[in-house]
Amino acid sequence: MARINEKKIAYKVDKGLRRYLKAYRREMDLPILYSDLLRYSEGVTLYDKYGNDTLWISLIYHQEDLNHINAALKEIYAILRANGDLSVMQHLYVDRIDLCLYGNSNPFRVRIVNKINDNFDYFYIKNADASRIYGLELEHLLSPNRISYVVDRDTLIEEHIAGIPGEEFMQNYLKHGKIENEIRLAKEFVKFNERCFVRLLGDMHSSNYVIEIMPDFEDVHYRIRAIDFDQQCYEPRKSIYMPQYFKENMPIINIGLKHMTPTTVRQYQKEERSMIASRIRYSSRQISDLMKFMVQSDLSKPDYIIQLREELAEFYSKAGFLKADRMGQLVQISLEHLLEYN
Repeated sequence: MARINEKKIAYKVDKGLRRYLKAYRREMDLPILYSDLLRYSEGVTLYDKYGNDTLWISLIYHQEDLNHINAALKEIYAILRANGDLSVMQHLYVDRIDLCLYGNSNPFRVRIVNKINDNFDYFYIKNADASRIYGLELEHLLSPNRISYVVDRDTLIEEHIAGIPGEEFMQNYLKHGKIENEIRLAKEFVKFNERCFVRLLGDMHSSNYVIEIMPDFEDVHYRIRAIDFDQQCYEPRKSIYMPQYFKENMPIINIGLKHMTPTTVRQYQKEERSMIASRIRYSSRQISDLMKFMVQSDLSKPDYIIQLREELAEFYSKAGFLKADRMGQLVQISLEHLLEYN
């Protein structure tokens, strides 16, 4: 089973990635930065509806800072959700600012409420890590999902990705037999596994993805969406990039073993790789620009790169992986290999 033993190193956004972000309007001046939100006066432990400690704290700020903070956060939300249309801000208010006390990035989570109908949404403010930004961009370009995020200097703003957390889904749905179509769920997991492996997105255990349940006129569809991109092409072992090797995912894996044969699994893998190839061709210029800078970026340790390139070369029987000396090159070779066979 796959497991990560060491805390990931954060990598600064280099000049090349910064050029890409500016060219594709992912970078802009923001009214508030991550460091500004660190000036809170105190924090209160946040509990879930069952009374469990969430490991987040809800923050309290000095009154003289609060007006500026609230106005800035509403403006950022307008940038994420309404292409910067500030007219939507008049119906919004900031209900809560939370800080996560665990994980690599210690993100802030902002809860925004529409005062007309009490509908709410979230977004996140984090330290800008190059690995995470490449992960977000690859998710946007190569998966069926679209991601809204912006960067300003060392601050990263991310939209909230809605869905049922994988851990909760397994506990409340799988465990109690509330799945309407197990085969479709198993098929989606195979496709999700393939998407992660092709672009080397690691650490996809059940706490790092959500599951969407989408009603169809005859049945339901499922989609698994990554929500944590810190481990984009960083770890040295191939298994870290394959969700099938995480013990936390065993409840879904067991459903696949129950319903699918190796032939069926290969069919779904080929289907997903074909879809990824189509997305690469559709966005070829942008992906080419991204790869141009990614292959030059420092995203992992030299010994990690050596181990992973050897494992990938053996897995694919492709010596080209052995020539890579950056993680970005391994991603590029993986995508090129996919295109050769699709």
